[in-house]
Amino acid sequence: MHRLLLSQTTSVTRPLLVPLKHFSFRSYASASASTSANRPVHDFTKILIANRGEIACRVMRTARAKGVKTVAVYSEADKNSLHVAMADEARLIGPPPAKESYLLGERIIQVAKETGAQAIHPGYGFLSENAEFAQQVEKSGLTFIGPPASAIRAMGSKSASKDIMIDAKVPTIPGYHGEDQTIATLQKEADKMGYPVIIKAVLGGGGKGMKIVERTEDLEEQVSSAIREAQSSFGDSRVLIEKYLRHPRHVEVQVFGDTHGNYVYLFERDCSVQRRHQKVIEEAPAPGLSQELREKLGNTAVAAARAVGYVGAGTVEFIMDQDGTFYFMEMNTRLQVEHPITEMVTGQDLVDWQLQVAAGHALPKQQKDLKLNGHSFEARIYAENPDADFLPGTGRLEHLTTPAAEEGHVRIETGVRQGDDVSVYYDPMIAKLVVWDTDRTTALKRLVRCLDEYHIVGLHTNVKFLKKLALHPAFIKGDVETGFIPAYRADLLGSSSSLTNDNIALAVLGLLIPERTSLLSKSSSSSSSSSSSSGGERAPKGYGRRDPWASNGARINHESSRTVKLLVPQQATKDANGVEQPKKDKEIIVDVTYKRDGTYSLLLPSTNTRIIAEARGGGDKKGTFSAFVDGRFFPSVRAVVHNDVLNVFEGSNSFSLNIPSSLGDLGEEKGSGSLLSPMPGKVVKVMAKKGDVVKKGQPLMIMEAMKMEHTIRSPGDGTVSAVHYAVGDLVEEKKALVVIA
Repeated sequence: MHRLLLSQTTSVTRPLLVPLKHFSFRSYASASASTSANRPVHDFTKILIANRGEIACRVMRTARAKGVKTVAVYSEADKNSLHVAMADEARLIGPPPAKESYLLGERIIQVAKETGAQAIHPGYGFLSENAEFAQQVEKSGLTFIGPPASAIRAMGSKSASKDIMIDAKVPTIPGYHGEDQTIATLQKEADKMGYPVIIKAVLGGGGKGMKIVERTEDLEEQVSSAIREAQSSFGDSRVLIEKYLRHPRHVEVQVFGDTHGNYVYLFERDCSVQRRHQKVIEEAPAPGLSQELREKLGNTAVAAARAVGYVGAGTVEFIMDQDGTFYFMEMNTRLQVEHPITEMVTGQDLVDWQLQVAAGHALPKQQKDLKLNGHSFEARIYAENPDADFLPGTGRLEHLTTPAAEEGHVRIETGVRQGDDVSVYYDPMIAKLVVWDTDRTTALKRLVRCLDEYHIVGLHTNVKFLKKLALHPAFIKGDVETGFIPAYRADLLGSSSSLTNDNIALAVLGLLIPERTSLLSKSSSSSSSSSSSSGGERAPKGYGRRDPWASNGARINHESSRTVKLLVPQQATKDANGVEQPKKDKEIIVDVTYKRDGTYSLLLPSTNTRIIAEARGGGDKKGTFSAFVDGRFFPSVRAVVHNDVLNVFEGSNSFSLNIPSSLGDLGEEKGSGSLLSPMPGKVVKVMAKKGDVVKKGQPLMIMEAMKMEHTIRSPGDGTVSAVHYAVGDLVEEKKALVVIA
């Protein structure tokens, strides 16, 4: 069995910081090499993790395995979070907004010193690629578990890093990286290189501030949006423009360096399948690469790391054309979100490597000792709605069941549990599902099976979308590129196939089981004489609140009938301006006859024929039961009701049906001509006021969710009669933003 190995080496010291002001960009490598040799090694006994969620939990697991205590920091929103519960100690650092908590470097350093931590692990995101923070950590006498501030600065600036890569003979893509940020200059440079072009935040990452522009007339609007996102996400509004390659692949290489001048690459990952320029499914190794190309990529990545005297874990990202030609894109100076798949195919614990390198040790292995073994996938499970342009969501995880972890085969990297909230303040990722097997085909089958077993109720998720993606013929063949999702949008998005008779029968059984369980409980607690005089127990009174039943005639050991009404949600459509036009739910009415033997006879509307259905088991706390439907056996069905929505999971199939009484709750919010918020978020710009005359398609408001902007446009010509929210307001989903008369 393939296993992820945890090294038992114990040691630790600080990497020496090379201050930026003493060196030009071209002197990093020599500076680092001359100051890092023969350094003492000390053991860490306690580290602080300057992050939250799944990456904080991930670092804690390795630290615990090495006997190192951990300190968590948390915002008021994360008081009851998993990473707080897992840590040996935890300290509150501020209110929910990241700029008032997780981005407070001085406060985090203060907590580290107060708790006796010797080092700070930044995780990814937040302060992980902040050179000033890394420098302050070192100045305070603590160890920054990451690269020197000089390397972060060098590679954190896309324009400066490109110059360094050119000097290091690393291939780069054509583009403009100048300091002149005027619209006129950016327009001129974009027109010169030809469209399409891509705008990126100079200090960006994770798709923030990234825009693709197809026409010269769209550039100014997209630059303005990119600048706002860059300023919001990174505190720096500068952007760069590069030539955009069509149908490229995103291939990245995991590298490691130490303070002794040693470098290795731990092979590549393919991260081509993306939405909104953010990765969705990653795999290692990249499919279809020759050994020669793999070695060339790895050696080029090492050259990039060596050029800046890199220390610790880093990822060099390349954009690769269909013929295998590749260009340097950027270097992420931290542990990547997708690092687990590299761990799975190499058998190495990269967090352990980070701790060892930060201690001043040489790398645990040399290049000749590293071998690829098998294939691994990572699927990012997000709280988002793929059918609404992947709008991020928030809410409570009312129901959560996951596939079982299997050592060496299945990992669930997460920072949440059932009952936890996905907050509007942070990234909407719920978990990373990581699988491994001996080859790509087998690993992909394992991924699909695990996605079948991932059940979430309470908010929108992308689980169904991930499954469609993993089952797509082009993905199965390994024909991936960054435009994969747009190219196969019709296959991947939108409603699934219509409900079958079996689906409807299982849904009805899912509603009947709680009723039957309650009836049996009441019947057993009643005397036989009272049961006899009453003519049988009726369904519990409280269950009728949702009232999907047209009548309530259930009796134990009696044959009786009733009808069940459910509603099938219909996919909303969009008009020419991108405004959603909701459709009325489709009604399903099923006639149910309770049989004396405990089975049910169902008259289904689609065929007007009766089938016999039987549920086994009373349903556990997770809503699980088995069922026979017209001679077909379903060994494991799960039915969960939340907010008057019935969610059914059965094998590879899952679907949701509305219970009638829940409909119309939003009616009072809508109003004639109202524009509803498409997701929870914050208003960052308002371009309309009461009395304004607006045209169809005119931008009225800009909302931000998870650092991504979404423009609200007028659905038609008219006059603004009301604007309900101002800049800075937090808005829930489906609230009236602007009313057009």
